[in-house]
Amino acid sequence: MNDAHLHMVVNHFPIIGTILGLGILIGGLVFKNNSIKNTAYCLFIVAALFSFASMNTGEGAEEIAEKLPNVTDQIIHEHEEAAEKLALVLYLLGAISIVGLYLNAKKNAKANLVSFLALTVAAVGVFLAQQTGTTGGEIRHTEIRANGTATTGATQSETAIGGEEDDDD
Repeated sequence: MNDAHLHMVVNHFPIIGTILGLGILIGGLVFKNNSIKNTAYCLFIVAALFSFASMNTGEGAEEIAEKLPNVTDQIIHEHEEAAEKLALVLYLLGAISIVGLYLNAKKNAKANLVSFLALTVAAVGVFLAQQTGTTGGEIRHTEIRANGTATTGATQSETAIGGEEDDDD
């Protein structure tokens, strides 16, 4: 398993974990149930840990990806910048979640305030996760790039199946 493969294995959980955690936290707040909130906190902590793993495998993946055709330094740089912002937010969310778990265990009056703080930070995290996932996907999935660099591949496919020619008889 090379660094790019390892990066692909760990990089999806920070995104999915944050989205799921946000939904679960909302449920915990709606139902006023600390067990549900604690589940969300645990997901946020795991997402932060996987974010750390993603950041630590990113450099090795970059070394491999930058040698691939149609992968530019610009595309990699945009993903790296988005990932760094997401990682910082998830580290903060993980720390808030640890505090939330502790306050819920102690039945502290400030536990609810921490829940709303976690909700806010998680919402920011989901926004940044979307950006990070999209910029990461653009590295190898040229079809989702805004500038449409996938047209070369599409033209080759269409030509192979006899497409792109318009027969108006």
